[in-house]
Amino acid sequence: MKSFAKKVQRFLASEDGPTAVEYAVMLALIVVVCLSAITTIGTNANSTFTEVGNRIAPAAP
Repeated sequence: MKSFAKKVQRFLASEDGPTAVEYAVMLALIVVVCLSAITTIGTNANSTFTEVGNRIAPAAP
């Protein structure tokens, strides 16, 4: 049990823990930005293709 406590103490004293958390936060932010960009691009592409399709073959009355 003493060795586990020493390992935890060393981990908390080292810089690895906070650095890993910082990388995880940065990765999460990058994922959010990518997802929002992909969603926006997809929406714009969908509306563009719909408009082009309507102009090429208008709907029959």
